[in-house]
Amino acid sequence: MKTKKTILVLVPLLILGTILFNCSQSKETASFSDAAEKVYVAPGKLDEFYAFFSGGFNGQLSVYGLPSGRLFKSISVFSQNPETGYGYSEETKAMLNTSYGFIPWDDAHHPKLSQTNGVPDGRWIFINANNTPRVARIDLRTFETAEIIEIPNSAGNHGSPFLTENTEYVVASTRFSVPVPNKDVAISSYKENFKGTLSFIKVDQNTGRMDLAFQILVPGFNYDLAHAGKGPSHGWAFFTSYNSEQANELLEINASKNDKDFIAAVNWKEAEKYISQGKAKWIDAEYYHNVFDEEKLHAYSEKKSKVLVLNSKECPGIIYYLPTPKSPHGVDVDPSGEYIVAGGKLATVIPVHSFTKMLKAIENKDFIGEVDGIPILRYESVIAGEVENPGLGPLHTEFDGKGYAYTSAFVSSEIVKWKLGTWEVVDRIPTYYSIGHLMIPGGDSKKPWGKYVVALNKITKDRYLPTGPEICQAAQLIDISGDKMKLLLDFPTVGEPHYAQAIPADILIKNNKKFYELEKNKNPYKTNGEKEAKVIRNGNEVHVYMTTTRTHFKPDNIEGIKVGDKVYFHITNLEQDWDIPHGFAVKGLNNSELLIMPGQTKTILWVPQKAGIYPFYCTDFCSALHQEMQGYIRVSTQNSNVKLSYN
Repeated sequence: MKTKKTILVLVPLLILGTILFNCSQSKETASFSDAAEKVYVAPGKLDEFYAFFSGGFNGQLSVYGLPSGRLFKSISVFSQNPETGYGYSEETKAMLNTSYGFIPWDDAHHPKLSQTNGVPDGRWIFINANNTPRVARIDLRTFETAEIIEIPNSAGNHGSPFLTENTEYVVASTRFSVPVPNKDVAISSYKENFKGTLSFIKVDQNTGRMDLAFQILVPGFNYDLAHAGKGPSHGWAFFTSYNSEQANELLEINASKNDKDFIAAVNWKEAEKYISQGKAKWIDAEYYHNVFDEEKLHAYSEKKSKVLVLNSKECPGIIYYLPTPKSPHGVDVDPSGEYIVAGGKLATVIPVHSFTKMLKAIENKDFIGEVDGIPILRYESVIAGEVENPGLGPLHTEFDGKGYAYTSAFVSSEIVKWKLGTWEVVDRIPTYYSIGHLMIPGGDSKKPWGKYVVALNKITKDRYLPTGPEICQAAQLIDISGDKMKLLLDFPTVGEPHYAQAIPADILIKNNKKFYELEKNKNPYKTNGEKEAKVIRNGNEVHVYMTTTRTHFKPDNIEGIKVGDKVYFHITNLEQDWDIPHGFAVKGLNNSELLIMPGQTKTILWVPQKAGIYPFYCTDFCSALHQEMQGYIRVSTQNSNVKLSYN
């Protein structure tokens, strides 16, 4: 009887449990199905957005599609790339020249799309090298690096590159203060000798060509990130700083003592006036400017020796400090240009400064002190509001253009959505895990495309198949089209993305270059056609003028090369069609392969070390007869009499 009662009780419970479980499963399945539908891009269809992610320690810039999260390309910028020959080929080596010599690597952090009237326009994208301070410009017609300029008097180019509203300037700041000019001094003399610099790089509006216009000397803090003003605040740029204690050791303790550090508000139009009045001084500074000439398909370097410098002490009115709690990292200006949001990574609130109040405080000289002649504004006079309960470790904020801001919180691993004006938190969503930057397409501009926010996470344990001690970093795509944020997709990323930018695909597609026109190719080693293919010896230098087309090289048999010769292969891809690159590699090539786009000429150097027969071949599968696309080089001893010949 007792058993029967037990069964009578358990059976309904089991049925109820099954129903509830199935309901839960059904709800979860429906949720996943809904998310999958929103990120699915059907075969043959295109993504809605291009997204550009910095490569961090791989030194490159990665191109993804959104909402799919598909990786399209890695753009070679600050690091050699054996996949394409960038930094190895004779045409591109100069792109990596610096005042410290040829540097084949760097740490790329922050991409930034060019803007017109505060809106991304799709002309160029800029990105910084953090270690050896440089800024690169990538041409978004070709998705290739067009130019790299070195920044002197800087160390740790972290607060870079951020643009003014019409791309008049790229602004950059020093993370590490150093002696200016650099010199051999005791590190303990930090407060006496170390300075920061804020750099303004002028951008030619027609060509995009960069030129270091001027630098401003500032107190020796650590300058972290930046954003320029927009709308009413156009003409100003804002830089976060920490270590206002000016400590030089154990910064995790000694640079966190002050309750408030500073945002430096820089009136760059006022700086231009000082320069026109002759207040700036030229100082010696060695730095390189490397440009890739698209007609000659060849990079060249210009070594520069002076830079124009303003001393903030001698130029009243160009900088004011806004007290900001505590160790601020990101500084972000809302689409209206009125609010300046800081991410105090040790702060309990998100402080939001008012540009209008800032101007009023400056007018009233509402100062509480100064640092090296730079006035410090009263916090209470410039603050518009504080966002309470913003999560732990707030870092970066972007905007959806609908009146809301989204802030990443590293420690509590979440995105917090809050309302501009009321400062109330209205939603929050966990990220997996430890989010650094976040990105909304156009989210730092005047007109965001506020459909998604992307979380750039630093830790991904248990989210992907493990790959040994090193596992991928990752991004998460989150739908922000409704009141509540909704996670749609995880996708792995390459390198260590620090920041990203995104733009509607149709803005870029219409200008996309499909191939290089042969008749416009001005490379001095170009071969116009197979009849011009040749091999020329000049002492121990041999120049091979080679063509490539489906499905052969011309010439494809070469004899008379000697051990120790410096053999330059100048290869012109004669194809005039989209998506028909050819590759080149020869056995024993201790350089890199070449990947040559249609209409391009590229050159690689090979020095054979042993006599024998050396095959070469196309490394890019280009046609059904790709395997037949090959050739031979005969290498003889140095004292041989084999005559130079080719077919």
